[in-house]
Amino acid sequence: MAMTPAEMDRKIDEHFGFEARDDVEGVLATLAPDVVHDVVGWPTGPAHGREAARPFYETLFADLAGGEVTCLRRYHGDNFLVDESLWRGTAPGRPFGIEGRGRPLEFRLLHVIEFAGNGEIARENVWVDLAAVIQQLPAAEDAAA
Repeated sequence: MAMTPAEMDRKIDEHFGFEARDDVEGVLATLAPDVVHDVVGWPTGPAHGREAARPFYETLFADLAGGEVTCLRRYHGDNFLVDESLWRGTAPGRPFGIEGRGRPLEFRLLHVIEFAGNGEIARENVWVDLAAVIQQLPAAEDAAA
């Protein structure tokens, strides 16, 4: 049975809420047991299953802090949505392998989310504006110039 746009919005907003609170268990609970979790460019490639997605979230929550996400656009289809958002916060860790040193950071995200028949997230595909991250977190030698 197809989900309504409102049902999809509730599920993804719940998922994003757990992310905002750095709640790994909560995030994983929104995912289907056999989820395909694909953050494009992530060194290990797509993860298959909730537990395989866990290391990404543990790393993400250590690398980024104080995040505020603003939805810019959202499009709905038959059991899928596309969400374009802007993330703002600080980078105390090494987001996407780049030394953050606690600097402020903002970048756009594009999520393509597919839902299972029971409303869980069956596939999460995430695209990060890595060029913006690199521009805002230059290497130490570049920052001094």
